[in-house]
Amino acid sequence: MLKIYDSMRREKSAFIPLQQNKVAMYVCGITVYDYCHIGHARMLVSFDLIYRHLMHLGFDVTYVRNITDVDDKIFARANERGEDYKILSERFIQTMHEDERALNILPPSQEPRATAYMKEIIALIQRLEARGCAYQGSNSDVYFAIDKFAEYGKLSKRKVEDLLVGHRIEAEKAKNNPLDFVLWKMAKAGEASWPSPWGEGRPGWHIECSAMSTSTLGDTLDIHGGGSDLMFPHHENEIAQSEAATGHMFARNWMHCGPVRVDEEKMSKSLNNFFTIREVLKEYHREVLRYFLSSSHYRSPINYSKSNLELAKKELDRFYQALLQQTPGSEVFVSDNKTRGFEQKFDAAMNDDFNSAQAIAHMFELLKTLGVETDLQQKNNYILLLKHFGNRLGFLCENPRNYFQAVLAESDNADALSAAAIEQYIVERNAARTSKDWARADQIRAVLDKAGIVLEDSNGVTSWKRK
Repeated sequence: MLKIYDSMRREKSAFIPLQQNKVAMYVCGITVYDYCHIGHARMLVSFDLIYRHLMHLGFDVTYVRNITDVDDKIFARANERGEDYKILSERFIQTMHEDERALNILPPSQEPRATAYMKEIIALIQRLEARGCAYQGSNSDVYFAIDKFAEYGKLSKRKVEDLLVGHRIEAEKAKNNPLDFVLWKMAKAGEASWPSPWGEGRPGWHIECSAMSTSTLGDTLDIHGGGSDLMFPHHENEIAQSEAATGHMFARNWMHCGPVRVDEEKMSKSLNNFFTIREVLKEYHREVLRYFLSSSHYRSPINYSKSNLELAKKELDRFYQALLQQTPGSEVFVSDNKTRGFEQKFDAAMNDDFNSAQAIAHMFELLKTLGVETDLQQKNNYILLLKHFGNRLGFLCENPRNYFQAVLAESDNADALSAAAIEQYIVERNAARTSKDWARADQIRAVLDKAGIVLEDSNGVTSWKRK
């Protein structure tokens, strides 16, 4: 049985969706004003793993991940560049999709944009106003009154009285309470705006997600997810406004992926340790980054560093080296007594709050068993199972020969190809020569030569050395 850690209850429990066999999952997406960074990659990969496993279990999943295409950051960046905010946001939506495809992220079931939900956003604010939970401040902005929601702080476990004395809270004369948050902002000169009962303006960030999630999935979600940095205030505010408006529980399970640190420091442009996905993919194969992000449990912090990416590459290489050993034509996996134990352990790991780190550990156990297996048919069966496990986690999706060629093309390091991979290439080249497939034999020699590997054939034996 699948168990999920709920951030609200701070514990794991059996996952039981509201409707049998159906899952309504909403994940806070990306504000499109710049290229996606590795923090975004962590969120995208984490919930892609979750989405894949839910579908593997047979659930009918409606996965909604929104796009925030109206926001202060978008307007500021558009003004800096002297372009229309729509053109800027559309460009970064397209680059976001390119990054997602590079990381083998499955498209969500729906991808609503905030600008397409203005009618629903305004209607939700009106419901809050009718229930006495929203008011128009002296500056004409519309605010949510947190004192009208007795459970404010229940997700983040923060007390209102503690927040009020926090140094970061500055009273605003327009608000009844300094903790009240904006639902509708009045238009500023030169900014995009929409008509509303309160005047020309645009929505606050928090209300956008509540309107898009409830409009697409209903008042109660099975899963609401996002980065851990969104727990407060974004998700806390979503709960308050959504439950105040509908009278129903907003989400049955809250899931938050851990933060990305860079060389054990918080990722920040000010620290000059901020990396976009496309910057990383200039140096590393896309599956290396995917594997790196999958190799830690989604809730744990992950440390991005050159050494950790190199380790991920070496580990992924080992899996691909195993795939090179597959006998051509042997593509049908047969579950048997020898594979069933691995299948059960892999599934148990993923059913334990989507523990991809433990699932990969079982893949290494399978790799070790594969290495000592002497029966060719059983060996091929293990290889097919290894590939199946990798595919469920979103990697090992390439032809292994193409993978190694791409890795070599992306690396300036002559040691990029491990000794085991070189030996496997030699085995494949010798097999090609035996079958008189001279084109393939020459291709392998060329690949190794590009990697700085010199082959020497003597008395039927091939040896190698690095240049």
